[in-house]
Amino acid sequence: MGRLRTVLAWLLVPLVSMVALIGYLLRPFNPENNRILARSLAKPGRFILGMERPLQGAENMPHNRPCVIIANHQHNDDLFVFGDLLPPRTVTVGKSALAWVPFFGQVFWLGGNVMIDRSRSHKAIAVMQQTSDAITKDHKSVWVFPEGTRGRGRGLQSFKKGAFYSAIASGAPIVMVCASPYGHETTGPWGRRKPVTVQILPAVETEGMTNGDIPDLIAKCHGQMHEAIEAMAT
Repeated sequence: MGRLRTVLAWLLVPLVSMVALIGYLLRPFNPENNRILARSLAKPGRFILGMERPLQGAENMPHNRPCVIIANHQHNDDLFVFGDLLPPRTVTVGKSALAWVPFFGQVFWLGGNVMIDRSRSHKAIAVMQQTSDAITKDHKSVWVFPEGTRGRGRGLQSFKKGAFYSAIASGAPIVMVCASPYGHETTGPWGRRKPVTVQILPAVETEGMTNGDIPDLIAKCHGQMHEAIEAMAT
């Protein structure tokens, strides 16, 4: 039953994306498209999976100023865990390979999201630095998975630098979103997913910082997220 729920939840993605593609073509590269699509996938997806998602610290997510949002990345199902948390005018950072995913890849591109090839680290950093223009000039927020890969239950991985370059270059605060460790475990006769708790930590201000502060900033954010995730796991 749990596998059936997973299949049905992921069938929702191309179906909703196909419908959303019409709206994206009418107003291409509007970041609000992303918020609408993410909400349309996250809540129904969790319902199909039978997954509850308790939320802590919702008041820490800014809705009136651009920010750089970093979150731990565990599985593809993070789409359902985090999707309805995007603040207004948010673009996300994803792998360039997403462009080839039927329907979803096309709406991801038309949403003005940032596609990077992480195998070319120097180019990836350059692209992330360019996102600071979107933050300052277009008043967009940016959602990043700084680990650059799925953790798959191995704990919080080391962080790439790109998100922190963007935050410092724009002076935007960093908001940390932490999901409790989860897999595909089910409970009960109906194969419902176990709950996944999400905690949004207080923002870390970057105003006045320089690139020389990046190592300490990464260490600070990684430490706070690691502590929050470990606490939710107990």
